[in-house]
Amino acid sequence: MSLCALPSRLSPVHLYYAPGACSLAVHIALRELDLPFQATAVDLATHTTADGANYYDISPRGYVPLLELADGSRHTEVGALLQHLADLDPAQALIGAVGSARRLAVTGWVAFVGTELHKTFSPWLWHKETADSTRKAVKAKIATRFAELDAVLARQDCLAGDFSVADTYAYTIVNWSSFLMMTLAPYPNLKAYLARVAQRPRVQDALRAEGLLK
Repeated sequence: MSLCALPSRLSPVHLYYAPGACSLAVHIALRELDLPFQATAVDLATHTTADGANYYDISPRGYVPLLELADGSRHTEVGALLQHLADLDPAQALIGAVGSARRLAVTGWVAFVGTELHKTFSPWLWHKETADSTRKAVKAKIATRFAELDAVLARQDCLAGDFSVADTYAYTIVNWSSFLMMTLAPYPNLKAYLARVAQRPRVQDALRAEGLLK
């Protein structure tokens, strides 16, 4: 995607991501909001970028996503980036106005995904050295959270009613279950939700750009 002039010094210009990582949530949000940006893939195993740069020189924390803004500043943390991007839209359609019930619902779900799902999946289920007892406990907690999501999604199509940045995050993290061979059969509403989100044109654009969809 070509980089265009943006009206705000706090507008995004460059996303650093790893295919399928939590950075996908921010990638989807950028596309859903029609914000122009450039993107560079990062190999998290070697901490090098697609053009061979040492990623630690760009992001001392070494993880993704990292979003560089028009003022040259660089920022991490999925929840903060999603809120910032959603607020660049004057209508705040993907988050809701400050003080509104919708905003409270959206930001609540973003926090839930970050603490109850993202940091339960990661790092425990991604490392082969994780003890079987720990792996079992982690999967039990995830099952409880998936059951809660399934009940919510039996009543509505998206977490906060209409599609929001909470859904870009939830879709990304819940979809890790497919990479980890965790069945969603007990959660039919959650499984249907993932399928619905995956069919959104901008989501497909992001998946295709990251090599996750042909």
